[in-house]
Amino acid sequence: MDFGLVLQTDPPASAVVGLMRRAERNGFRYGWTFDSAVLWQEPFVIYSRILEHTTKLIVGPMVTNPGTRTWEVTASTFATLNEMYGNRTVCGIGRGDSAMRVAGRAPNTLARLGEAIDVIRELAEGREALVDGSPIRLPWVRDGKLPVWMAAYGPKALAMAGAKADGFILQLADPYLTETMVNAVRTAASDAGRDPDSVTICVAAPAYVGDDLAHARDQCRWFGGMVGNHVADLVSRYGEHSDLVPDALTTYIKQREGYDYSHHGRAGNPSTDFVPDDIVDRFCLLGPAEAHIEKLKTLQALGVDQFAVYNMHDAKETTIDTYGSEIIPALN
Repeated sequence: MDFGLVLQTDPPASAVVGLMRRAERNGFRYGWTFDSAVLWQEPFVIYSRILEHTTKLIVGPMVTNPGTRTWEVTASTFATLNEMYGNRTVCGIGRGDSAMRVAGRAPNTLARLGEAIDVIRELAEGREALVDGSPIRLPWVRDGKLPVWMAAYGPKALAMAGAKADGFILQLADPYLTETMVNAVRTAASDAGRDPDSVTICVAAPAYVGDDLAHARDQCRWFGGMVGNHVADLVSRYGEHSDLVPDALTTYIKQREGYDYSHHGRAGNPSTDFVPDDIVDRFCLLGPAEAHIEKLKTLQALGVDQFAVYNMHDAKETTIDTYGSEIIPALN
């Protein structure tokens, strides 16, 4: 199993670079960041520094979207980093939550997202693609490679991930939901004539190592609120008790009253008081190292290829180091 580290690009950028270097030393293979231009610093600028100060780490957004930048700009940015540092990027992409909403825009449609996946990959790898009806090619790209991984929860998005994406990003670590959604992605891949095993499966969730479960839950409760934003979209689209969306994903948001993006992805987020302890336990990895290893082995058996650690809490360095010394070796 591969491991990734997920950070927000809070200033100073040097601290983000430092944590990514620490992660690589501890056996992490991927370095991910949020991508929301209003809330945090521009990640692609910081990726160049991370790549310069690491040797093998693969970097990318978790996740970008088709609306913040034009597609040729996104593709050119990835291709430039790849030319400079040897194809060490990955494009995580979704409809857009915080990046779009804090700027007063709605998330992108699935149709637009699907088109963007194809166009960004084609351009970044040096092939011609249609952008707004015009054929475009980046003539300077040589031997470019850009895997595009799609974040998804709902049935139509899962089907698109299986049909189009090189990887599937699931932002929660509940084994039941993981199994359900991974099976949906693999079925869609097979239906599209693809090898289901060719789609990389990445589960991303907060991890907090320690014996004080109450404190760990409070540090990671924000994640249930973040996931709740996407679940609320699903409920509005499919209904509260739809056969297309499992109750295990939707029931807990009944007490959700709103969401303040100024605290997005942060411990102590007051918009996440509605998230109960059992959801935090199910969606995250908490407790001593042995508990993390046990849950990760369960996820690995379900076909998860990478676990990406959301590291937004008060034990960033300890989490990275403990994963490096105890948890990553146990999974490999």
